[in-house]
Amino acid sequence: MGKRVGIIQSNYIPWKGYFDFIDSVDEFIVFDDVQYTRRDWRNRNRIKTANGLQWLTIPVEVKGKYTQLVRETRVAGNDWSAEHLRALHHAYARAPHYQENAAWLQTLYERAAQLPFLSGVNLLFVRALCERFGIATPLRLSSEFEIAEGKNERLISICRQAGATEYLSGPAARDYLDRGAWEREGIRLLFKSYAGYREYPQLHGPFEHAVTALDVLLNTGERAREYLKSEIDAEP
Repeated sequence: MGKRVGIIQSNYIPWKGYFDFIDSVDEFIVFDDVQYTRRDWRNRNRIKTANGLQWLTIPVEVKGKYTQLVRETRVAGNDWSAEHLRALHHAYARAPHYQENAAWLQTLYERAAQLPFLSGVNLLFVRALCERFGIATPLRLSSEFEIAEGKNERLISICRQAGATEYLSGPAARDYLDRGAWEREGIRLLFKSYAGYREYPQLHGPFEHAVTALDVLLNTGERAREYLKSEIDAEP
């Protein structure tokens, strides 16, 4: 029987496509031993508010650390946790399923405030949201594996160690993945599609897809998983 593996970098409270991706594989690996990228999704995401889209950003220590890895990136202080919780309350207090998730959110942010590394914070939220969405895919860290040199080689090596027969990639990687190298390893290369997500009742004006998955949870509750699936699972 085949095994589909997917690998994506560590993200803070990711959008629904991230969880759709996790739900589309047999094992999901968080790529945490790659270089931290600034002004990216590693430490921030967006919520929808009455005043438009708003960034929630975790402050991290970057001064003089230009080559640090994601798993080496430290959170700067813990005031951010209460600030993000307040922002979520202001944006979603009137959402149909906010009250039933409010205590869960508060506990989650209190736990996050105690974690020193960004990777740990991100993993905490991803695991918690997977549980909320009913996604049972096993999650692992890339740092658990022996790492090879080279962009394709590194991913292939991880997949080989994980026993993958298929590798699901995000669509942006079409430009650099060497199909021939994957074929020689006997691993089928597939690409996730992020097209065809259904809209759901959403607060604050015109519908916006590119926000944290907390948005779909707080707006739709137990039905959230229905809105996490794109029409196309994967394509060659």
